[in-house]
Amino acid sequence: MATEVETWSTAQQADGMFSLDDNLTEANRPYGDDEDELNEAEVNGNWTPQEKALHEARLKAKAKRRLRKSSSRNSTSESFSESGDLAGSDPNSPKGKVNTNDRKSRTGKGRGLPKKGGAGGKGVWGAAGMVYEDEEPDVQDPNYDESAQGDTVYATVVPEVDEKELGKMVNPIVKEYFEHGDTKEVQMLLKELNLGPHKFEFSSVAVSLSLEGKASHRELTSRLLSDLSVKLLSQSDMARAFDKMLKELPDLILDTPEAPQMLGQFIARAIADHVLPMSFLDCYKGKVDCEHARVALDRAAVLLSMKRAMVRLDNVWGVGGGLRPVKHLVKEMNLLLKEYLTSGDVSEAGRCLRELEVPHFHHELVYEAVVMVLESKGDTASHMMVKLLQAFWKMGLITVDQMNRGFQRVYDDLPEINLDVPHAHSIMETFVDLCYQESVITKQLRDACPSRGRKRFVSEGDGGVIKN
Repeated sequence: MATEVETWSTAQQADGMFSLDDNLTEANRPYGDDEDELNEAEVNGNWTPQEKALHEARLKAKAKRRLRKSSSRNSTSESFSESGDLAGSDPNSPKGKVNTNDRKSRTGKGRGLPKKGGAGGKGVWGAAGMVYEDEEPDVQDPNYDESAQGDTVYATVVPEVDEKELGKMVNPIVKEYFEHGDTKEVQMLLKELNLGPHKFEFSSVAVSLSLEGKASHRELTSRLLSDLSVKLLSQSDMARAFDKMLKELPDLILDTPEAPQMLGQFIARAIADHVLPMSFLDCYKGKVDCEHARVALDRAAVLLSMKRAMVRLDNVWGVGGGLRPVKHLVKEMNLLLKEYLTSGDVSEAGRCLRELEVPHFHHELVYEAVVMVLESKGDTASHMMVKLLQAFWKMGLITVDQMNRGFQRVYDDLPEINLDVPHAHSIMETFVDLCYQESVITKQLRDACPSRGRKRFVSEGDGGVIKN
């Protein structure tokens, strides 16, 4: 068998075939020598088919080597092999992954030096010999620590109130002030608000609300403006506020017909309290086209031209509520009842009673109404007074306590009233029964009404002695 193999291999060599050793020897030869020999053989026409095939294989291998060199120099992205791995991956690494610790460029470009001169990468503080300067902390830095910057001062920043929201925030403050009348609390609340350049509008809002209210509200508003002018608002701010009110008079008249006269009184009182400068009225002479504004300015000028105007203007809104004398209040209630008997207008009588601002003194109205019925002639006054008391009871102007107290005062004074009105007891009994039928008084109050007992006399012969 060995003899046959040796013979077969020898025969192949004899036929012109190359062995494996001969092929390796030929591959290791310089290409230049092979090409010269092949070219000489080609010229001489002595190429065998094996030599021709070997020559073509060498040309293809040489072309592939040139292609690989050019592609590695000119490519801008990593090339992938057919198996999906990176072309520049380390064959010795597990799974053919790229060696991440290799700091050389993998794109085929550059000189093979490390990136950033060796100053980059994780855990690297920069290149050798680099000196860093102190940098100021950046507030926009996510790692910025405010407490680590030394002494930190915290300040509360209040956003500025928008002009559209100013009315919503100021109206509750003014309405609450009308209830308690404490100017210091208003100052404290205004300091908490950042009104900014719109702070003068607080005065105009307060005056507008007081025009729709009572005389006592206007007096409180004048006092508030006087206190605020020293600490929060300057004379120029007050002048801007009243100038705005003069321009808005055509709209204010729709709700308050007496707005021009009242605004004139406000201006006069403000000048007397040194809230407005003395030259405020002089700035409008000959420059006002609005008729209502002229009425307001003329009213202020007349009040300031009076004798001892500065003293009198302190009571320009009158004395309201319980500060007025009792005799004055009794006189006003009597006038109110007489006007009602003449006109019969219940709503007007209720408005006048509210303007007196003495809800604790309404029992006086009940007393004066009952006395007026006892002193009147006919049944007209009694029926009208029952109607008035019933209306006040339903409107809540007169409470149960005030009603009971007014009638009880009449019961106590009935003996003295009887001296001027002989039939006072009988009239009183009739009026009390009528009030009870209309649910004005309670049954207990009706039963408490005193009645005059009858006196029976004996005959003339007994000497006029009263029979017990």
